[in-house]
Amino acid sequence: MVRQQNNPLHGLTLEFIINQLFLRYGWEELGRMINIGCFKKDPSVKSSLKFLRKTDWARKKVEQLYIDSFC
Repeated sequence: MVRQQNNPLHGLTLEFIINQLFLRYGWEELGRMINIGCFKKDPSVKSSLKFLRKTDWARKKVEQLYIDSFC
């Protein structure tokens, strides 16, 4: 297996990323940091996954926040 050294998200699922961000910041702070409805209105991992899998620009923001926060 070839490791992708230049990709800090390699091997991480979107669900893992959302859970880690939630544990660090909580939904309220995530909603302030990234202004998307799935973090502000009835937030949950399930609703976030559904939205982020369909919305590329929002997923990129979430992934970048993860990189900035943990890498």
